[in-house]
Amino acid sequence: MKVALVGATGLVGQVMIQVLEERNFPVSEFIPVASDRSVAAGKEVTYKGKAYKVRSMQDAINASPQIAIFSAGGGTSKQWAPEFAKVGTTVIDNSSAWRMDPSKKLVVPEINANVLTREDKIIANPNCSTIQMVVALSPLHDAFGVDRLVISTYQSVTGTGVKAVRQYEAEAANTPEGEVEKAYHYPIYDNCLPHCDIFLENDYTKEEMKLVHETRKILGDNSLRITATAVRVPVRGGHSESVNVSFKKDYEIQNVRGLLENAAGVTVLDNPVQNQYPMPLAASGKDDVFVGRIRRDDSAPNSLNLWIVSDNLRKGAATNAVQIAEYLLKNDLLA
Repeated sequence: MKVALVGATGLVGQVMIQVLEERNFPVSEFIPVASDRSVAAGKEVTYKGKAYKVRSMQDAINASPQIAIFSAGGGTSKQWAPEFAKVGTTVIDNSSAWRMDPSKKLVVPEINANVLTREDKIIANPNCSTIQMVVALSPLHDAFGVDRLVISTYQSVTGTGVKAVRQYEAEAANTPEGEVEKAYHYPIYDNCLPHCDIFLENDYTKEEMKLVHETRKILGDNSLRITATAVRVPVRGGHSESVNVSFKKDYEIQNVRGLLENAAGVTVLDNPVQNQYPMPLAASGKDDVFVGRIRRDDSAPNSLNLWIVSDNLRKGAATNAVQIAEYLLKNDLLA
């Protein structure tokens, strides 16, 4: 399998390489792609112990890979993903560029990979905070019918990128203010910012509205009532979410636990007596979505509270993309 990785030198790109190695994806030729500046500088990345020089976008297209995984920005994807598709490459895109395009599939393999066909040449990977939530919610939606979601996210600095990680580390080391390159308007160390991505005309952020629109598309239900508040927190890696769910049908807690314990990609960690609950530290480096603090909300009919945690660079980005590639290969959906 000839595989191109666009954005190979970036934060998610490096995790993508790690996941491809760990899951032993059958790569016969690895083509790392990066910016022209990285190509000119002769940058290299390592895959399975071997150093590869990064290549230009056009060079990668000329190689006609079966799969191209994009881990670059939306503008890059809009420009170049169609060019890969023209030569028969199947693109799995991690940006927001194609997610809400009605002609493109938005896929979480545990939920809706069965919608994919050989004709799908650009496949969208959902937002990290959306992925972890819908993995947990999908079996509950199937059983009880989700009616309304109230979501509060607590998102780590790696969700913003390497510049944010550097700001966090510099502030933690008490670097003088003028020497810190800022990814955020304010300090992030010892602080929480109710501001993920840009603000929109409705006063919600783009990140909050991704949770609304992407969840509806993945679960195939535009009637879902959803509201969200996304907060950036001083955590290096791992996103956490407090999710309040109102169902159309009533439920029993033991049934909820059973559904989650048997759900693909979910680990239930919920024993308050022994202080066991999901945390970013425990989720780090793992591919599962961890669910705990499972309890009935007595303030509203048929309502439930969940605490959902996942490694945002793995299941929230790299692992989900590689799982899509695995499904395509297994089901003979590649050129």
